[in-house]
Amino acid sequence: AIVWDEYLTGPFGLIAQYSLLKEHEVEKMFTLKPGRLPQADVKNIIFFVRPKLELMDIITDNVLREDRGRSPQRDFHILFVPRRSLLCEQWLKEQGVLGSFIHREQYSLDLIPFDGDLLSMESESAFKECYLESDQTSLYHAAKGLMTLQALYGTIPQIFGKGECARHVANMMIRMKREFPGSQNSIFPVFDTLLLLDRNVDLLTPLATQLTYEGLIDEIYGIQNTYVKLPPEKFAPKKQGEGGKDLPTEPKKLQLNSAEELYAEIRDKNFNAVGSVLSKKAKIISAAFEERHHAKTVGEIKQFVSQLPHMQAARSSLANHTSIAELIKDITTSEDFFDNLTVEQEFMSGIDTDKVNNYIEDCIAQKHPLIKILRLVCLQSVCNSGLKQKVLDYYKREILQTYGYEHILTLNNLEKAGLLKPQTSGRNNYPTIRKTLRLWMDDVNEQNPNDISYVYSGYAPLSVRLAQLLARPGWRSIEEVLKMLPGPHFEERQQLPTGLQKKRQHGENRVTLVFFLGGVTYAEIAALRFLSQMEDGGTEYVIATTKLINGTSWIKSLMEKLEPAPF
Repeated sequence: AIVWDEYLTGPFGLIAQYSLLKEHEVEKMFTLKPGRLPQADVKNIIFFVRPKLELMDIITDNVLREDRGRSPQRDFHILFVPRRSLLCEQWLKEQGVLGSFIHREQYSLDLIPFDGDLLSMESESAFKECYLESDQTSLYHAAKGLMTLQALYGTIPQIFGKGECARHVANMMIRMKREFPGSQNSIFPVFDTLLLLDRNVDLLTPLATQLTYEGLIDEIYGIQNTYVKLPPEKFAPKKQGEGGKDLPTEPKKLQLNSAEELYAEIRDKNFNAVGSVLSKKAKIISAAFEERHHAKTVGEIKQFVSQLPHMQAARSSLANHTSIAELIKDITTSEDFFDNLTVEQEFMSGIDTDKVNNYIEDCIAQKHPLIKILRLVCLQSVCNSGLKQKVLDYYKREILQTYGYEHILTLNNLEKAGLLKPQTSGRNNYPTIRKTLRLWMDDVNEQNPNDISYVYSGYAPLSVRLAQLLARPGWRSIEEVLKMLPGPHFEERQQLPTGLQKKRQHGENRVTLVFFLGGVTYAEIAALRFLSQMEDGGTEYVIATTKLINGTSWIKSLMEKLEPAPF
């Protein structure tokens, strides 16, 4: 039997489904929770857990409540994901249960494939650990993951990076390579370049509302490990004459990835361009079903029948995405969504970033969700290189008086992370950065985009702009701006054994792995995919990250959960 740390079930589901585990003699699966372990007629019980102390307490409770008198006795084993932790083992030892585990191993799951061009470590606290707690464990895991990748796909000859964490990861990779001379592999390199980017080099992008189809699904419903849960009423099969008495109550769970043809086509489009694709597809599909009336001969009928499963899958896929698009449209056409977006766009284009914003004031007065307020205030702060002290104090006071003083710790975290801070240098660098990197485009074409700014309808994600400029004409052209952004920028070369240097054929694309340390949004992924598809781009991008994030999940990870007093 396997006892799962609940957080791991999602990521593991992507690499080993229950059916596969069953084939390998897994009889039962339980979720880790305090109390006695459920009854199961098995000899071995394996705990799959992250090395976190609060989980060790639950395991201790499970083991101590095990009925020692029963026969046959059950054996315990523990697997730490992704690394064993001395602290956890010491803790189990102090509780007197370490000896109960026959095997204590680690399962190094670093990078999990989410899609053909996307890998994630799904470590939700990586940003907080790196920037607030100066805990670099997740960076070590990132370096380990990259070493595994190199062992499989060849040494990456060029490493570029920007930011403190990027520097650490590159240093660890170089050191690991030096410490394991055997890691010199003779595999022809798949990647030409690795670009390591710190999330705090570009704090702006995740705060803005993503406007791609996939980005909006994530903003509104939250995508967890490629699955999304949606309100079921839109997906109820329409039956005649049954005044809808038994509506489903369970949320509809759908998997979203490029294996689904239609989703692959629309996921990275601006939401305003999705409707026309869906209606075109609807026409094509109904025309295909009409074909059956023209099938006269046995051969034609046979051919039609052979295409049927594919057509039916396409029809149900279309129905699902039409429903999702309707759900999203209800929100994007609301007044509040429009007002919120207008303020975001004003900040990003540099309008009135230095004074208290009326809309934010009104939202606080109407007690809108706190995370929404924090996203806007942080966005204003980032677009103004920090707020003037009295503007900052005013916002803080309003937030604490409306939402409660316990949030002072959250505000403190946001300040430490550089998201909500006083303007120290006395001058605002953002306009210079915006102009030099062309972060704001006035004439944006959402239907047939010609620039990455379509993913936010006007704002080009800074992180992706850096990747684009690195490919051509190179970072030397933007030295001045790079100096304004936090952390060092650097370049390292890794020697390849003779005979493995690439001789580039004419018209062959370079492949760049972009690793976001601290999280990446779906809009940034869409922008990189757009660059990969550009005719004259010459670079293909593969994306890796510590976690897939959006503004809400990101801010949430920085909030302090305070338990109210018991009395």
